Parts: sequence; structure tokens; C-alpha cells
Amino acid sequence: YSSLVISPDNRKLAFLAWNHPDMPWDAAELWLADIEDNGDLKNLKKVAGSKNESIFLPRFANDGTLYFVSDKTNFWNLYRYSTGVIEAIYPMDAEFGLPLWVFGMSTYDFYYDNDKTYIVCTYNKDGFDNLAIIDVENKKLLEIETEFTYISNLVVKDDKALFIGASAKNPKSIVQLDLKTKEFEVLKKSRELNINPGYISSPEYLEFPTENNKTAYMIYYPPKNKDFLAKKNEKPPLIVKSHGGPTAQSVAILNLEIQYWTSRGFAFADVNYSGSTGYGREYRQRLYGNWGILDVDDCANAANYLAKKNLVDENKLIIRGGSAGGYTTLAALTFRDIFKVGASYYGISDLEAFHTDTHKFEAKYDEKLIGKYPEQKQIYFDRSPINFIDQLSCPIILFQGEDDKIVPPNQAKLMFDALKKKNLPTAYILFEKEGHGFRRAENIEKAIDSELYFYSKIFGFELSDDIESITIQNLK
Repeated sequence: YSSLVISPDNRKLAFLAWNHPDMPWDAAELWLADIEDNGDLKNLKKVAGSKNESIFLPRFANDGTLYFVSDKTNFWNLYRYSTGVIEAIYPMDAEFGLPLWVFGMSTYDFYYDNDKTYIVCTYNKDGFDNLAIIDVENKKLLEIETEFTYISNLVVKDDKALFIGASAKNPKSIVQLDLKTKEFEVLKKSRELNINPGYISSPEYLEFPTENNKTAYMIYYPPKNKDFLAKKNEKPPLIVKSHGGPTAQSVAILNLEIQYWTSRGFAFADVNYSGSTGYGREYRQRLYGNWGILDVDDCANAANYLAKKNLVDENKLIIRGGSAGGYTTLAALTFRDIFKVGASYYGISDLEAFHTDTHKFEAKYDEKLIGKYPEQKQIYFDRSPINFIDQLSCPIILFQGEDDKIVPPNQAKLMFDALKKKNLPTAYILFEKEGHGFRRAENIEKAIDSELYFYSKIFGFELSDDIESITIQNLK
């Protein structure tokens, strides 16, 4: 259950519900009930949602009309429910919703002016967020021009809209929009930056061909550092990132982790592989039954695409990722021959162990991504990198949080021990008091510096940074 909302007259309750093995972005249902004077619920009924439809973010307007987001037409669009009728607000091939990973997500809110109801909303189209106001009565959408290409946590108070915004040039900030004047004000930046633009790589949004005559997407960052010039005909090494989730989306914002690499001579491809959010339900569900296959194919094809364009060195292809992206990384290194080295951050190496040793929310998620367990146990075995170490022939560095409850440390330790036994160069860094994703600044810095140090030893280049050395097993 999630997203409980009460009508303005305190007489109705709306909420979302779903059942395993579905996740809320698969088949969340919208339910509505009357609230009795004593707080009991009666006349409970399902308003929307099915096995082929996901509902997101129910909200009551002041007049008691219930609004929500549904992906029944492939894209998450806005709808309203009143007097037993569901009506589309403004159909678009764009995403007005998000996968419900956490509570409190918000992509729209209401604005009232001269007794008229408007919806202030953000939607994702072609990989970028947009900001708009919808005239609900006339069903007209007004685009609001903005420099922000990432917009989240949107709320409205009186005639002001507030959200977290970012762009390729600006870090995440709390932004206020005056809905009458359409003027923006940055209230608080996540960090104050004074970086010379000569060190900042600008992203390029690319589509590329992948398996089964399909298209996938990536954000490409060329290397950039005003103080250095590559030798003639020298191409940069490429880092391919596989994001987590796997139901997530990489976005083109000022990400200092990416700029760390591009300012040091690496090209960087942030891949929105099959299964990513932002491209409709059909694209998200491509990965169902194909985790460890299509995501791996898309990451490999992204690297091949850039190599064929002569943008990167085909002999220096790297893949890195965290969580589900860590699994994609390990699978790509195990079951494909394209990448020369990789870095896994709290990645899954044994799918069967993950199935039996994870938290409730994701307890059945892998049955959508892989297959029913234990009926299809063999697939779990066949797609687990730990079972096919004999196919591995390249170095891997592994990072793990000691307190990780989602992907326990034994997943990385098993992989590390197997790599050592096979005499492949490897390193394993375990951070105390860290969970699923590192939070302490010193650990984040230590991890990325260690990753760079590892690559320098594998590819044999000198570091310009003063970085603490790490122990690399089987390094010749």
C-alpha cells in the first residue's frame, strides 16, 4: 500500500495497492473508500488499475475530483475520476509518472486562480524533464521555458511552485517558480561550485541500434580538460555506466562523478538500457524475463556504437555500475568479451542467493525480471556470474557496504574469492558503516580514487593525481 490521500471534505480516502510479484510500476491499483464518522472505511472499490496498468500519485482537487497518473496507453499520463467516469486530461507520449521506489514522489500539484483549477506538472520526454501548466477546464497545456532539464519533488503552495531542479550546467537546487510572473528563483543549491567551464564535459543525447532491431538510449560525455590535449589519432578509454534499479533512468545533469572521469581523459556513456524509465511501459517491460541479457546487450552495443564512430578506443572499454547496475556490469564482464575491465558497486553475483536474501519490497521483483522461483531455478543459475568464473578473463574491482541489507556483502566476497582463485587481477574494498549506496564523503572519494588507481594499473598509465594505493590481487 502507498499514497494515501484524503479528500478536502474528509469523507473519502484514496490509496494505491499492489501484490507480489508485481511492483507498483507494474500493476498498482487505485482504490477509493468512504470514511465513516468513527474512522471506519466502507464502500471500498477499485477505481483504476489492472495487471497491465500502473497507477501513480492520486490527488484530490479542492472540488473533490480525484486525479491520478496511469500508463494504460504505454506512457504515464494524467487522468481524473468523477461521478464514476475516468477522463484523460492531456494525452501525450511522455511520462508524467515515475516508478514508485520511495514515498513522497511528486510530479504534479494543483494551482487555483480566479476559481479555475490548473495543474502544474513535470513530464519526461526524450530523456529530459519539462515543466508545464495544464488548464484543466479547457485541457490546454502551456509549456514553461526553463533551463532545468531535471525536475523532481514538485509541489505548489498558493501561487508558488517549488521543485528540485538541475541541468547539465547546474547541480541540484531547490527552485521556486512564481506562477503569475513565470519567474524562477534558486533558493538553495546543493553545493556552491566555481569550476572553470574548460573542465566540464557537455552531454550529448544519443540513440543507438541494439538487439532485435530495437533502439536504446545513452547520454554521452566526451573527455574534456582545458589543460591537456590528446596525441594525434589517440582515442580515449570509455567508461560505460549501467544504472541501478534496473527500473531507473540516467539524466543529463551536472554530475561531478561523471566530470571526475571526463576531466581525466575518459569518455563516459550513461546508458538507459531496455528496462529504463522515461520511454514508456513497453520499453520498461522489455527487460522482463531478460535481465542479464538485454541490459547487457544494450551496454555492449553502446560501447560498440561509440567505437565504430571512432570516438573511443575499442581496446580500452570499461563498464561500471551499482546495485542492479553492478549485476549488469558483472554479467557483461562474464558473458561478453567486449569490456577489458570493470567496477561493481554492491552488485549481485548470485541471483539465487539474492532471491532468498533480500528485503520484502523487492522480494519477488526478480521473478518479473528473470522467472518464477523455484520453477525456473535453472535460469537463475545460468545468469549468475559467480557460476561462470571460467568465462571471465578480465580484471574487476568490487566495492561493498558492510551494512548492506539489499545486496549483502557475501555477494561481492564470493566474486572476489573466485577471481583470486582464477588468478585474475582484482580488488575488494569493504566500507564499514555503509549500506546500499555510500553516504560518507570520505568513502565516496576513496571509492572513486581507488577505481581510477585500479584502471591505471590495468592499462598502464601514469596518474596526475596523488592517490593512495590499494592492494590488487594477482597484479603482474
